[in-house]
Amino acid sequence: MANKFLIIRFSSIGDIVLTTPVIRCLRKQLPDAEIHFLTKQVFREIVASNPYINKVHTLGDSYELMLHELMVEEYDYIIDLHHNLRTLRVKKYLKKAKSFSFNKLNIEKFIYTNLKINMLPKKHIVDRNLATVSSFSVKDDGLGLDYFIPERDKVKKDDIPTSHQLGFIGIVIGAALATKKMPLQKLVDLCAAINHPIILLGGKEDYEAGKAIAKQDEIKIYNACGKFNLNESADLVSKAKLIVTHDTGLMHIAAAFQKPIISVWGNTVTDFGMYPYYGKKNIQNFDVIEINKLWCRPCSKIGYDKCPKGHFKCMQQIDVNEIVKLVKSYLNK
Repeated sequence: MANKFLIIRFSSIGDIVLTTPVIRCLRKQLPDAEIHFLTKQVFREIVASNPYINKVHTLGDSYELMLHELMVEEYDYIIDLHHNLRTLRVKKYLKKAKSFSFNKLNIEKFIYTNLKINMLPKKHIVDRNLATVSSFSVKDDGLGLDYFIPERDKVKKDDIPTSHQLGFIGIVIGAALATKKMPLQKLVDLCAAINHPIILLGGKEDYEAGKAIAKQDEIKIYNACGKFNLNESADLVSKAKLIVTHDTGLMHIAAAFQKPIISVWGNTVTDFGMYPYYGKKNIQNFDVIEINKLWCRPCSKIGYDKCPKGHFKCMQQIDVNEIVKLVKSYLNK
């Protein structure tokens, strides 16, 4: 009888995308296994079209109903890639299933953000995710991340301006928290200095900022923030020549499509192991823009609504000209 796996990652966009090598490698190396995935309802579409998953379960309004639905499945193994109190409850409820948990390295992150002593392993989070399935002799295939867009969410040619249909740069202006985002004026200056069609990417919450950026040149700059759903935005990422982004979910989606990336980092750092991941068999095609040797950085493993020190030097000191030079070098390749 084939083994039945439940992989758990409740949130968020980037973290879920970073689990896809585990899903693919399990499927290809244990082809008879049945693979289910548990996430929040709001993130279901990220994995709904993944051909390596047999069934997607979601955490909706009723936790008890979700637990009952999972109990009926009779899993052999749980691969816990979230590892928090909610997943502990799931594992206790499904106690017949043997579980393997991802190491979040919370102690090491606490020491780094509070004492500025870096004890983190030089290991990408994907490699740490894959360690959870090593006892099944599943190995990294080196192919990187996956993102599958259903046909209904493919952006039609006429859905973007004619001026952008021959090629554009995608600039992701949003981020989950403010300390991960460049100030609005820097984004305005960046887009003004780039002599190429630009599509601004972000959610509905980024629309007004996108409008303020685009008004300087509405032919060159198209504000797509809030106009497309996540899969449609991912499709725009896949069509871009280059992605300029903060530390966001769309950064990881860009890596899944093997797009060149210029990533701009504020309060978070690449040492946390969540920089663009292309896979060991692919070209590493990204640059990191950050302010090194800033005494207060990193201040958080996630971020804040505002700089806890009040100066926001990690983003205020970012040199827009440095980004523009990198953009030009990518476009000239």
